[in-house]
Amino acid sequence: MKNVSRIIPCYAADTSGVCSALYELGGMTVVHDASGCNSTYSTHDEPRWTRMRSNIFISALTEIDAIMGNDERLISDAVSAAADRRPAFIAVCGSPMPMMTGVDFDAVAAEIESRSGIRTLALHTNGTRSYIEGASEAFEAVIREYAKECPRCGGTGVNILGMTPLDFPLGSDASVRKWLGENGLRYVSNPGMGGSLGEISRAASASVNLVVSEAGAAAARYMKETFGIPYVYGVPYGKRFAAKLAEHLKAVAGGADLPPFVNPSDGFEDADTVVIGESVSAGSLSAALWADLRMLPKPMCTLPSHRFFSRHTGGEISAEEDIEACLADMKPKTVIADPLYKYVVPEGTRLIPLPHFGFSGRCFERDMKALINTDIKEFFE
Repeated sequence: MKNVSRIIPCYAADTSGVCSALYELGGMTVVHDASGCNSTYSTHDEPRWTRMRSNIFISALTEIDAIMGNDERLISDAVSAAADRRPAFIAVCGSPMPMMTGVDFDAVAAEIESRSGIRTLALHTNGTRSYIEGASEAFEAVIREYAKECPRCGGTGVNILGMTPLDFPLGSDASVRKWLGENGLRYVSNPGMGGSLGEISRAASASVNLVVSEAGAAAARYMKETFGIPYVYGVPYGKRFAAKLAEHLKAVAGGADLPPFVNPSDGFEDADTVVIGESVSAGSLSAALWADLRMLPKPMCTLPSHRFFSRHTGGEISAEEDIEACLADMKPKTVIADPLYKYVVPEGTRLIPLPHFGFSGRCFERDMKALINTDIKEFFE
């Protein structure tokens, strides 16, 4: 049966993407889901939970609520919780059951906002898609709501879009900010990690947006259409590729007519290494492996991705049987992927583990690698 995972796990759901994207912004996220499911979003898919708290609530949907369409309970509970917590905003999203019963989240959000007096965002998750879709909608929603027209800041200001702990180890936000400063670039905002609504309100002062995962692409496109801010895809992995990415950012910010991608490895036809994961990270790591180590890598995009990153693998590959078949056909010498991919890697192929929190959760959290602007030889040679 297509798209059934028999061996490897599925990626975190879109609901987790919403909770992760909005975690640090001072709002209140309400997931319309069954009683007892809050731990999925607030702990299993959230490594920050033991370090900082966030207002993440579950509606505790019961069987009778679902059958009878009892939206009033969701609305009144959200209003009551908001009165206690006084969040900066409220975000309401859903899981599979509300999808099946046809809950109108736009209407629910409007009613909550009317009663509470607090801006309420309707996010249309259903728990069946990946965290990329949920985080993407959440990032675009807060940018639309809070980013306002303002003068450009001095120097080359940069927004970091799409960063969440589902893709990046804790501390990655600080590493990217340090890298920006070392290359004469000015940090403006990062909605996903280490940011705030105050920063987002000044986001339109940036000269360029750095999209570090596909989750930030929708927000980047909106800011280009609305504020005229160009964007560049990429994660500053390694040393040589990170330097090349910084120069590309400066050129695009200065008005150069360049594509939003640093020329990567371009998917060598004779690639002997496959990098599996989120498209921007996998594509950037492939480029870094070529620039720094002269490895011959090819990204395999197993999540929603821009066609630029997935074109060399025949498009996005998400089904377990397709991933297994593709690897068997390529017969790579090396696969760089989350450790749980070992079950579909061909016999005789070397697996270099690269833990991905959005895939294996807390299983290998301690082994996640800090690759931003660092010498990657020790990890991959």
